Amino acid sequence: MYPQELVRPMKEDLVNVGFKELINAEEVDEVIQNTKGTLLVVVNSVCGCAAGNMRPGVKLSLKNDKIPSSLTTVFAGVDAEATNQARKYFLPYPPSSPSIGLFKDGKLIHFLERHHIEGGTAQMIAENLSEAYNEYC
Repeated sequence: MYPQELVRPMKEDLVNVGFKELINAEEVDEVIQNTKGTLLVVVNSVCGCAAGNMRPGVKLSLKNDKIPSSLTTVFAGVDAEATNQARKYFLPYPPSSPSIGLFKDGKLIHFLERHHIEGGTAQMIAENLSEAYNEYC
């Protein structure tokens, strides 16, 4: 568990651009099971080598003409209950943080694991997500 003062700026980085922070399993179930249309679920992380480019990449992807109708985030290592519940919806992919899942009507349709994010630039991450938005949103 990371101290709140350490993770607050990283959480706010996404919350301040419209992401809803999910902190328990019930919230995760509610949003994934009941969102009609597209839903982005970002597993945020303190990892500088991957999340340091993931957050800017996700924000940059929102400049695309088509974007998901709902934006949510859980924080690995902080909101364990919500993160563990979100990961159940990501199966068969193994737990990974950071990671990004795009859902349509409750079904996972696009997923970026840590190894897709780590080493990538914010622009590369944004382009990957934008292509998925263009196809599914």
